[in-house]
Amino acid sequence: MTSRTITSLSNDTVKAVRALHMRKERDETGLFVAEGLKTVIEGIDTGHAPKILMHGPDASDHPMMRKAVEATMAARGQVIEVTQDILAKVSRRDNPQAVVGVFLQVFQELVDVISGLAECVVALHRVRDPGNLGTIIRTADSAGCGAVILVGECCDPYSVEAVRATMGSIFAVPLVKATEAEFAAWRAGWTGSVVGTLLSADLDHRQAAYVKPTLVLMGNEQQGLTPEMAALCDVNVKIPMRGRADSLNLSVATGIMIYAATG
Repeated sequence: MTSRTITSLSNDTVKAVRALHMRKERDETGLFVAEGLKTVIEGIDTGHAPKILMHGPDASDHPMMRKAVEATMAARGQVIEVTQDILAKVSRRDNPQAVVGVFLQVFQELVDVISGLAECVVALHRVRDPGNLGTIIRTADSAGCGAVILVGECCDPYSVEAVRATMGSIFAVPLVKATEAEFAAWRAGWTGSVVGTLLSADLDHRQAAYVKPTLVLMGNEQQGLTPEMAALCDVNVKIPMRGRADSLNLSVATGIMIYAATG
């Protein structure tokens, strides 16, 4: 394994990394893009070495860059110095980060999410917005949640937008994918509370009796919890609205529920 330099936008490796902005390519390769040296180091510190480490000329002198290069090379990855134009193309941003890493996606099996190993686990049904999903993953990491479970057809947690929003927490929180039927069957073995939010609920989220470990189940941005998902909850609660808005952003509401469950 040797370090090399690429200056051509038409280089095959550059094209391959750019293609990871498309979900089809991520699904086929099992890879994803993480931007920024801090995020790359988060990956390395949690045992995820880059398959490809791209950096601009100015990043070479950063004190943490040597750690990133050594970890990539030790894992037989590629270390590539590229131009600013290539970084902009790979990131699809006018002001790109000076370092970009390509990593393997990791999904945990649902059966490995065992109640009692953490105070809280988050389940999201058909979440659509990658920014919301990334922010929820970040919050779940901050609160020490055991996993984030994606139920049904959800947006991709490994999209560039979602990964950006996690601020590195994409590497720290176990992610799980499950169908509605798989989730319902697994939920039957949950030993603590299963709590969902509904606009029509009567119980204030601050008054609910959370039996730890708590499984927080949230619906998507448009519909909230479906009747089928709400029926899986031991209790449904509401977050009171005091102003004119009748609902909260999904990531904000999920954050409130996570900290209610872990407080």
